[in-house]
Amino acid sequence: MLSKYIIQGGREINGVIRIGGAKNSVLPIFAATILSGRKSIIHDCPILKDVEIMIDILKVLGCSVKREGHTVIIDTSGYIEYEVPDILVRKMRSSIVLLGALISRVKKAKICFPGGCDIGPRPIDLHLKGLEQLGVKINESHGTIYCEASDLKGADIHLDYPSVGATENILLASVFAKGTTTIRNAAKEPEIGDLQNFLNIIGAKVSGAGTNNIRVEGVKSLNDGEHTIIPDRIVAGTYMAAAASTGGNLELQNINVEHMQPIIAKLKEMGCDIYFKDGSMHITSPKRLRAVDIVRTLPYPGFPTDMQAPIVALLSKAKGTSIMIETVFENRFKHVEDLICMGANIKVDGRIAIIRGRSRLTGANVTARDLRGGAALVLAGLSAEGTTVLDAVEHIDRGYEDIHLHLQQLGADIVRI
Repeated sequence: MLSKYIIQGGREINGVIRIGGAKNSVLPIFAATILSGRKSIIHDCPILKDVEIMIDILKVLGCSVKREGHTVIIDTSGYIEYEVPDILVRKMRSSIVLLGALISRVKKAKICFPGGCDIGPRPIDLHLKGLEQLGVKINESHGTIYCEASDLKGADIHLDYPSVGATENILLASVFAKGTTTIRNAAKEPEIGDLQNFLNIIGAKVSGAGTNNIRVEGVKSLNDGEHTIIPDRIVAGTYMAAAASTGGNLELQNINVEHMQPIIAKLKEMGCDIYFKDGSMHITSPKRLRAVDIVRTLPYPGFPTDMQAPIVALLSKAKGTSIMIETVFENRFKHVEDLICMGANIKVDGRIAIIRGRSRLTGANVTARDLRGGAALVLAGLSAEGTTVLDAVEHIDRGYEDIHLHLQQLGADIVRI
């Protein structure tokens, strides 16, 4: 059954919230557990639709998976299937990271092209090109990828673009490869560092995550391991934006400040006061935010594309004109149409949005068309005058655990029906 949020705007977001584990970290780490053939205990796993889909995939592949609250215990010691069911892959793009894990563990894989949010073309050619350099034989036919790798050998691989998914797939596929693999122009996102840390805990030899070059020395076997997922910087940024959109005051616990710097910088530029005390981050927002000249999405450590939509929602009510340039995905302004229905003044030309801030937005009937766009419309509804009805909130479930309940505890008037 489809659900919707009903939001009565005008309430400040105040209080304390703990940030849970990062979705974009837990998914590749779940895939990585396949490599060990042992038991892995993963703490701070968010309860999200995408995470549950990945758990379902692991079970179908032959893994034993048990969830105890936010801890997930995965035993991959049994027989592992090499074919990932199409119906599950099409629900979640991140399932493509299973390719590298299955190649590493069972030396072959069969998977269809992945699904997920429709935010523009996200080709996996960089994944496949890197895997081929490791010795993987690949055949693509009718939307399905067949891979075989009887003898993986380390290679010097240069990525044309610092793709997160390609970096993760090549990293997982190279753990058991003979010799040394170097991934040049690797993605630097914090989630790559978290994957490296987990792999090293279970006995891999990986170094360089967070730099341009990642080095993997092949090993013959792995061990049991226990790991805690890093905090979700995008969820943290979204709650910070909720406080900023309503003139509120919020304390965020379980935060990695270094990972948050690109988001913190823009919110400060918009007039928010942000400081750190006793391990927590505090944000206090003015009654009206200031516009910023330009926000440009870039691979980490640039401004994250996943925060583009929430920031556009904030700038819709900021004083002055702002320009948002989306360099990562070409179809990621679908939330703009709904913001305009709420009174925003936004003009989109290709990958550029010009946002002329209005003093107020008005509640309207709108639709979540993807995960982050849906979160942006929640933010707009919190600060709008009147009632906002947001349909298709299942998209939001993919990346935010009970966002409406957390917002209620922080003072918002939001219900799910």
